[in-house]
Amino acid sequence: MSRILADEHKYLRASKKFPTVWCPGCGIGIVLGAIIRAVARLGLEKDSVAMVSGIGCSGRMPVYVDFNTVHTTHGRALAFATGIKLAKPRMKVLVVMGDGDALAIGGNHFIHACRRNIDLSAIVINNSIYGLTGGQHSPTTPLGATSVTTPYGNLEPAFDIAKLAEAAGAAFVARSTVYHALELDGFIARSIEKKGFSVVEVLSDCPIHYGRANKMGGAVEMLRWYRDNTMTVAEAQGKYRGKLLRGILVDRDLPECTEEYQKLLTRLQNERGAR
Repeated sequence: MSRILADEHKYLRASKKFPTVWCPGCGIGIVLGAIIRAVARLGLEKDSVAMVSGIGCSGRMPVYVDFNTVHTTHGRALAFATGIKLAKPRMKVLVVMGDGDALAIGGNHFIHACRRNIDLSAIVINNSIYGLTGGQHSPTTPLGATSVTTPYGNLEPAFDIAKLAEAAGAAFVARSTVYHALELDGFIARSIEKKGFSVVEVLSDCPIHYGRANKMGGAVEMLRWYRDNTMTVAEAQGKYRGKLLRGILVDRDLPECTEEYQKLLTRLQNERGAR
């Protein structure tokens, strides 16, 4: 156990960047821990991993990890990550985004990253709110929920991130919560190993903005909500029972973008040499 903890610790910039800036009870720190455990489980070298983020509460995560890190502009994390993967196809590229970052201004990039099936691991931290800018509603805010911009209840239906990723062409889609932390790091490890575009949706609490506005209590109560209102795919057994599904929802083998790109380059180089 001590060796495992040491392996996890080496991936953090622990001597100069902690404590974190996240609010007490925020689920993003749990996601950070799950990512670190997943990388340690796979035994990856720090220089073989890149973490890319956009803007938002989750955008601060690259500050705390000792990987190759890029903190980019709002909604554009997948565009930057695509460039890194094309330039360094052997690198493991993790893209950390919030629900607003990934699906509002970044929605077009998200859809086309799925369609291209480029070998990235996209970890979407879904707290159903814009946390950093004060609690505005996001594309995943539930119908009827209260926020700064929906004080009388949200009129817009929410995106289902997993179904959107599947329909757009992602090779791997999973969903978990910050309550199910050990389950989560297993899904993240699977997403890193999977060849192709992988999406891990993480249902995460925002007790300060979403929890207060919707009278859900503090962090403990919100974590209990995830415990009581989700079920695994195996538990569901094909029957919808009013709870959110957790588990691996899509796992399929599809042509991967960087490999197809390298095949194209090789073919063109061979044709040029033949001439």
